[in-house]
Amino acid sequence: MNGQNTEILDLWPTKLVKKKLENAEEANSELIKLIREWEKTNKSLTTDYRENNPFELDTPATNWLRSEVNQTIIEYLKAIGINFSVDWQIHGWANVNRTGDYHDPHNHPHCYLSGTYYVRIPKLPSTRRQRSDVRPNHITFYDPRTPFNMQSIQGDPYIDPEFTVLPEPGLLMLWPASLMHFVHPNLSEQTRVSISFNIILKWASHYLPSQ
Repeated sequence: MNGQNTEILDLWPTKLVKKKLENAEEANSELIKLIREWEKTNKSLTTDYRENNPFELDTPATNWLRSEVNQTIIEYLKAIGINFSVDWQIHGWANVNRTGDYHDPHNHPHCYLSGTYYVRIPKLPSTRRQRSDVRPNHITFYDPRTPFNMQSIQGDPYIDPEFTVLPEPGLLMLWPASLMHFVHPNLSEQTRVSISFNIILKWASHYLPSQ
């Protein structure tokens, strides 16, 4: 057999965006000040995610971040082959994680895409001793085909059921809202600060696929 009639397809891929935003320092400083002001009146800022949407504010830092998120959404849609107009709104909220704080494995219902922008990531002291599998301040994404890695062999690209990232300030990430993810505990005395968001599509009939 010469393989000329063989067709190998990539099926059901998951696209995930990692984008380091340039010149983010000044905006991050302003975003931290904004979040600190919110915390003075709302101690449950992270879990009360329906309030205090930074993307609704008209400030230099929030306008900059809104523009970057919108541009990243456009890049994502092009990457997955969507070549028609899509209208959306951004709902965001601040995350402030103190020592020991984490987020259970979860996804984001009732939206199309989800993402996080990282404002501050604390560094652990170099003298801290811990198990090698402890990954503070990381975020892990899980293969939505839960048992798929059980069928893998050495060298198979699907052998690892998870993808883990240690974010840095200025990193913007975007992924399908259905993708399960876990935010590892913060083991530093400093706070970890980020802004998460959901992309909610404004409905149009031309979104319906032809099947």
